[in-house]
This record gives sequence, structure tokens and C-alpha cells, in this order.
Amino acid sequence: MTQKFKARLTSRWMLERPSGSVVDLSEVIRLLEAVAATGHIAGACKSCGVSYRHGWGLLRNAEKEFEAALLETSRRQGTKLTNFGRHLLWANRRVDARLMPTLESMASELQEELEGLYPESQPRLRLHASHGFAVEGLMQLANGLDILPLELRYRTAIEALASLTHGECDLAGFQVPIGEFESPILDYYSEWLDPDKHRLIHLAVRNTGMFVQPGNPKNITCIADLVNPGVRFVNRQIGSSTRSLVALMLTRLNIDTSRVQGFDSSEFTHMAIAAHIASGMADVGIGVETAAWRCGLAFIPLAKERYFFAVHRDTLNTTRMQRLLDLMRGERYREYISQLVGYDANSMGLVQTMEEAFSPGMLKRKHSASQKVYD
Repeated sequence: MTQKFKARLTSRWMLERPSGSVVDLSEVIRLLEAVAATGHIAGACKSCGVSYRHGWGLLRNAEKEFEAALLETSRRQGTKLTNFGRHLLWANRRVDARLMPTLESMASELQEELEGLYPESQPRLRLHASHGFAVEGLMQLANGLDILPLELRYRTAIEALASLTHGECDLAGFQVPIGEFESPILDYYSEWLDPDKHRLIHLAVRNTGMFVQPGNPKNITCIADLVNPGVRFVNRQIGSSTRSLVALMLTRLNIDTSRVQGFDSSEFTHMAIAAHIASGMADVGIGVETAAWRCGLAFIPLAKERYFFAVHRDTLNTTRMQRLLDLMRGERYREYISQLVGYDANSMGLVQTMEEAFSPGMLKRKHSASQKVYD
């Protein structure tokens, strides 16, 4: 079926006065983003498609509402955001990063439900995966081409693999670090991966490491520095593979997680981690290099991770799955991945058995007790 529409859900900033009246800040946020990018109000108004008078009026009215200046203007340096304005932008970016996976999942679910009302609708490939830039790009490209509609649910790796086992999705995304932590992380997944039933589609290799402020003011160089006095850490959510990797690294150093200030915090995406640090709410977090680069943060490498989609062996030769593989191996998606800092797409679209992907005997079957280490 040719898509008749695309469902989208977005968030909006609103200020409610004591009187009950509401001020919509969506356009103000867009203007502030544009001022930060262009360095002057005229360029910001032009990029947002509004007149200078209208844009200036919106910004001045917002300053009155907040009772705080948002802009600083000088003849030599143009216009820049005040500290209040910068924090407002980072708060917005942090909210967007937190809400985006939920809103995208809900929009995908709504899209499927609406399309199901048409008699000519066709089944969609169901993808469950943790949020990542390569997954995000695949979703956008596939649905944008209108030849391979994907239904997306953002899940932790364990949740995605469990969904695959229960027949609730067609592809389950998960990542495995290369090196000494590969075996224990595979142990973590082993209850849900069956070498006889499942095959792996290689997506990419990505750099994972620590995000810190530019200039690294807290002198953080390794995972052991998370326990240094005054270092505030922001973690991924419970059940995420990144959180499990951090716990493993600390355990190897005989460091109890209770000594890490902020270990019990939870953010759901790499961008949310980066925005948290860029806004000054934490000093260090862990995620993929792309997020650090996009938020202007310094990056300290810790590991390389291979990202896979697990699929049932019997679905590989279906038309829908072959179209997905063709797309993954195609020039447009490869070009997209090549623009992601810290991603390597050399083996993208390669289909492997688990014995081919991992060292012999590394994957243990039905080892559910391993979960106790990470919960």
C-alpha cells in the first residue's frame, strides 16, 4: 500500500500564567536556536521565515515573561545568548531527547493502526531496538522511500530480544562491545538468543565512550575517575546495555557502583546524556561519539561496539526482509552512516550465524542467572 500520510507527534513548550492564559514558546525556542547558529537576530529571523519586527517582538515578550534577558548584543561580536538563554535551549534539547523515542514509538503505533483501517494495507516489518543514530536513519529512509514501511518501538536490547522470542517483532536490535566485555554482555543476552533459530544482520560498529565538557575541567580520563570527588555522573536507564557495560567496567576495577555520584540516574538516549552534560547538570556520561560531537562535548573512547539486528532464520528470505537488506546495503543508507561521527559501516547488511559472529562457545544457552549480575 502507498502511504497516504505519516503520523507525527511533537512536544511544545507552553507557559501558563496565574490567570490561566497560555504563552506558546515554540517559536521563541526556534528563534533562540537560530540566533545561536547565526550569531545575529536578522539571520535568525530569516532562517525561521519571520519578519525582523515579528521575531524581535517575540523575543522581547519572552524576556518579559521570564523576567530575564535572553540575548546579549554588541557591535563587534553580534548577538549571542545569555546564560539564561543557553540554559533554556539546553533544557529544550534535553526534553526533546527524552521524549523523542516515546513520541516516535507512539507515532509508529498510530501509523500502523490508521493504515490498518484501509483494506489494501500490507503487514509492516516490526523493528524493536534501543534508540541510536543508525536505527533512526534507517527508519527515516525506509519510510521516506515509501517502499518498505517499518513499525518502530524503542526498547532496551533485552526487551527487544524478548519481543523477538515472543513473536512480537521481526527484528531486535542489540549491541555487543568488542574485547574483554564481549563474553559477559553476551551472557546477559543468552536467554533470548538461540543459535539454531536466529540469524544476525550486522548494522555498524560504533565508538562508545565518556562525554565531558570541552577542555575536560574535571580531568576525567578513565572509568575509575567516576568516583573522584565532585564528579557528577549521568547514567542510562535500568536494563540498558550501556548501563550494564558501565557496571561491568566498575566491577572489574572493584569499584562499588554506590560510590559513583549519579549512578542511579536514568536517561533514555545518547542525546539526552549529552544534553544533560552540555547544560551543566552533570560532568560525565557514557554514550556513542556522535552524540558528543553534536553537542560540542569532548569524547574519551572506552570501547567499540558491534550493533546487530537479530531475526528469525525463517524470515530472512521473505520479500520484506530482502527489501530491508537491499536498503541497508544500498548507497543512500551507506552515505548516511558515513556522516555519523564514530560509526563504521564496512560490514553493514552482512548476515551471519551467531557462531560466525562470535568466538566458538562464547554464547551460552538459556543462562538466565547471568541477569542477576546487572539488575
